[in-house]
Amino acid sequence: MHPLAPLLRTVLNATSHIAPGLAGRAVFALFARPLGRSRPRPSEREVLAQARAGRLTVNGKRVVTYTWGDGERPVLLVHGWSSRGSRFTDFVTALRDRGYSPVAFDAPGHGDSEGRATTILEYREIIRKLHARHGDFEAVVAHSFGVLATFFALRDGVVARRIVGVGGVGSFDYLVDGFCAGLGLRDRLKHELRRHIEGLLFPEEPGIWQRFNVAYRPEEVGVPVLLFHDEGDDMVPLSQSRLTAAAHGERARLVVTRGLGHRRILADPQVVAEAVAFAVSGRDEAAVCSHAPDPAP
Repeated sequence: MHPLAPLLRTVLNATSHIAPGLAGRAVFALFARPLGRSRPRPSEREVLAQARAGRLTVNGKRVVTYTWGDGERPVLLVHGWSSRGSRFTDFVTALRDRGYSPVAFDAPGHGDSEGRATTILEYREIIRKLHARHGDFEAVVAHSFGVLATFFALRDGVVARRIVGVGGVGSFDYLVDGFCAGLGLRDRLKHELRRHIEGLLFPEEPGIWQRFNVAYRPEEVGVPVLLFHDEGDDMVPLSQSRLTAAAHGERARLVVTRGLGHRRILADPQVVAEAVAFAVSGRDEAAVCSHAPDPAP
């Protein structure tokens, strides 16, 4: 939730009665930008210092990338909204111990990259450029909004043999619905926000509410998928990963955790170990987990 949610709710809802266009533009400005720029945590700094930093340019913005290992068997790590690549520190260590080469980045407006905002299209472009640089990925491990962006990129020419999604968003609609619900905005403002997203962020991208979804043409991805989601996630509801699991059918397995929330799940030793085992094995059986598996959707 936005730290100023109560104040914003009052101001924006009141403004929407007398100047809906102005209120809509204000909501759009909030929606398109991350909440602050997170810094590396003390526990992340040592591993981050061992990375080889690189650069990409997307829409004129400098994007910082990180690679570890010898470059063989690359595994891409895709962070979520208002996050950064260093949040995958435990995955980096586990993958390196297995002889794999983790690859991460800070999206525009995040971490050490330039810009104030980003979009799913920029995430896709970054992933495409990293694919061109490193070759086919053994796996992609993605968190939150990064899951949605990963499936979008994999339907557009990027190749990965396996996907691990953690606390993932499955529906582009949810981003708008969840944002508006979190701020307590009235339906008029939700309509204005959707109109601005279509006209300003994606003016030349028809059908965004379908094409950006994980469930859109799942056969074009066609690889094994392992999903982790906490039943108490207060940022992205479990229903989003259930949507992804249902869309990908027998290729997907959903594991429901308890007590890890939306962020701590990325550092849970059991989740990390089982996710990495799946990512490097290519066998669904390797993902058998003592956390309670979710019933088939």
